[in-house]
Amino acid sequence: MTQLTHIIELFQLPFMQRALIGGVLTGLMGGMLGSFTILRQLSFFSDALGHSALLGISIGLLLGLNPSVVVLPFAVLFALGVNYLLEHTRLWTDALLNIIYSSSLAIAIITLSFVGRYKGGLHNLLFGDILAVQELDLVFSGGLLIVCTVFIGLTLRTQMLMTLNEPLAIARGVAVSAHRTAFIVLLSLVVGISIKAIGVLLVSAFIVIPACAARFLSRTFAHYVVLSAGLGALSAVLGMVISAGFNLPSGPSIVATQLAIFLTAIALPNLRLPVHE
Repeated sequence: MTQLTHIIELFQLPFMQRALIGGVLTGLMGGMLGSFTILRQLSFFSDALGHSALLGISIGLLLGLNPSVVVLPFAVLFALGVNYLLEHTRLWTDALLNIIYSSSLAIAIITLSFVGRYKGGLHNLLFGDILAVQELDLVFSGGLLIVCTVFIGLTLRTQMLMTLNEPLAIARGVAVSAHRTAFIVLLSLVVGISIKAIGVLLVSAFIVIPACAARFLSRTFAHYVVLSAGLGALSAVLGMVISAGFNLPSGPSIVATQLAIFLTAIALPNLRLPVHE
């Protein structure tokens, strides 16, 4: 009871409430977009986006600009550039993303070495600090969640068709390139806005793990998308409770919770049904 009382008291503090809401918003967005990301084999793409966000933050700090102002437009431009390379080069996707992934991190760390006043914050950039989430961050995250929900809701059948059978979508006259670009822009914004709370090394887990767990438990595609978002939010809540109760880092606690949910999903063979329309 003492431990439970301690947790309840902690969540009465404003910064803990903001952290919990921020985690839920991030989990919902990550799970929703992640459900399409993993089926389109873009999991590594989200990781590359995370590292590009670190590069954007580094450049912003070097130029004396507010990192929060720089990271979102930088992430979008970077994502569009990577998408262009994926569509117009003959390199394998994983090879190209590996080049971008590693080189972005290397250039970001080199850039940060010239920003002496921020060296002490490198840990927070890599692993995030969800307790530092402010009300303005929640407003941006809430607005972006609404945009993602409306976009997926209005284009769900089109997104399903593109994900499951892109050649058929093209044959039916779907503007595949435009829809793909819109999705990538939303994904880059979600990754960029989540960096502060989750960090570049863990942000892709919010995209990938809940969606993979939901993949084992879903009966229909729509159910899969909703469940993926729900598991993302649930893992954020449970992870924050574990973090508060045992005085553990919040970001890693949430990701560890996501892993536990994923392993639980694997262990439920009776619910392991294929996703279909």
